[in-house]
Amino acid sequence: MALPEDFFYSKSHEWVSLEGDIATVGITDFAQSQLSDLTFVELPEVGVSFAGGDEAAVVESVKAAADVYAPIAGEIVEINPILEDAPETINADAFGAGWLFKLKVVDELGLDALMDASSYEEICPQT
Repeated sequence: MALPEDFFYSKSHEWVSLEGDIATVGITDFAQSQLSDLTFVELPEVGVSFAGGDEAAVVESVKAAADVYAPIAGEIVEINPILEDAPETINADAFGAGWLFKLKVVDELGLDALMDASSYEEICPQT
């Protein structure tokens, strides 16, 4: 499993890429592979604020539905419009075009609770 080294990862399989005070959030390649073919994504509304660990979105596949959690606290500033018509974009490019939403970070200390790539890889079962 190839993981971007400069991202942060949660135990619930979300990733965070930080650029200034804006965090881009998605689900990991491991998570999308476990769900299989994604068929629907329910994204949060712009302007809504979340605490770290709050349910922020839902992804549905042919196998199951899964909650996506805000890995850190912040306010939604953008959602990925591509996913409304093409949720399978997450399957094709989980760490790129398949991002879910962007948060304006309110407390960067929340990043301390997240893992780096090597720590995240250790918690993922080898397939």
